Amino acid sequence: MPSRAETLARAAGLRAQFEAAGALPVETPILQPAETLLDLYGEDIRARAYVTSDALRGEQMLRPDFTVPVVQMHMAHGAEPARYTYSGEVFRRQEDDPDRANEYVQVGYEVFDRADPAAADAEVFALISKALANLELRAVTGDIGILMAAVRGLNTTETRKTALMRHIWRPKRFRALLDRFGGRTPVPPTRIALLAMDDPLAGIAPQIGQRDLGDVTARIKTLREDMAADPIAGHELSALETLLSVQETAPFALQQLRDVAVNLPSILPALDRLEQRIAALDARGVDVGNLDFEASYGRTSMEYYDGFVFGFHAERRPDLPPIATGGRYDALTRQLGNGEEIPAVGGVLRPGPMLELERGVR
Repeated sequence: MPSRAETLARAAGLRAQFEAAGALPVETPILQPAETLLDLYGEDIRARAYVTSDALRGEQMLRPDFTVPVVQMHMAHGAEPARYTYSGEVFRRQEDDPDRANEYVQVGYEVFDRADPAAADAEVFALISKALANLELRAVTGDIGILMAAVRGLNTTETRKTALMRHIWRPKRFRALLDRFGGRTPVPPTRIALLAMDDPLAGIAPQIGQRDLGDVTARIKTLREDMAADPIAGHELSALETLLSVQETAPFALQQLRDVAVNLPSILPALDRLEQRIAALDARGVDVGNLDFEASYGRTSMEYYDGFVFGFHAERRPDLPPIATGGRYDALTRQLGNGEEIPAVGGVLRPGPMLELERGVR
């Protein structure tokens, strides 16, 4: 395994490359306010982060990534356009895989720029690809924004679309909801019987827990409205399933997705953005004809991305995590911007695994 000193030296070299590309080096505190991360990701983040408490500052988390604090910093007082780079440790709990590091070094490059999002996507991808050029890696791209546009365009209730949007990053739950909203999964008889009652709350036990009577009443109303709603049309479900299954090189993936758009026309603007990105990548010297695109890529590990996503993987070393990942997170700037927002895209590299690959270390 590379030593800490060797990893930090490689991180410094990578950061220098990004500085040479015009990025401003920034630092962020290792301890981050837990409230912000919990607001963004919900309680799920607790399973992946180290949480502590402070008598004055409340709950704190050891930095699980750099993107959130960098966005906060930029939205508070950053100039436009802006490019940032950073390096340092991040911390992730590993309860299922004891061989995976729970503390490791990341180096990142982030772009905040309104002028040309496709060009910014290509800039970040090309710079990271260049930094990894001496390694045998498979690059994979995707676009969460296409799936989001498909969900928003479904001919169903806003409540259902909100539920699907919330679970885009949980594929099993997303699939279960699709089956239910499409009428493929029957409603449990116990739920039908309960919701058929004039007053399901009559004679209930004393109230305990965090949900009050108003919350429960509102939930019952939502469930009744859902039961009364028509199923999502079969052609929309089939088109959505076809979309999720697309795995091709980027130009052919675009062709397949344009065929899908016949039944999901709401994705057409997102496909236009994909086409512009492919052209921008080509202009940057990326071999787009051999660049993989997977429509479902990033759905299990990239929760704040809402557009372009990418990763670089060492297929001959499946024991290693992705060597680099990144994507577009425009909505995150809106959430943290106190009324302001700006298109943003970035990526991170892991210098430790890079050194392992270079040396053939196992």
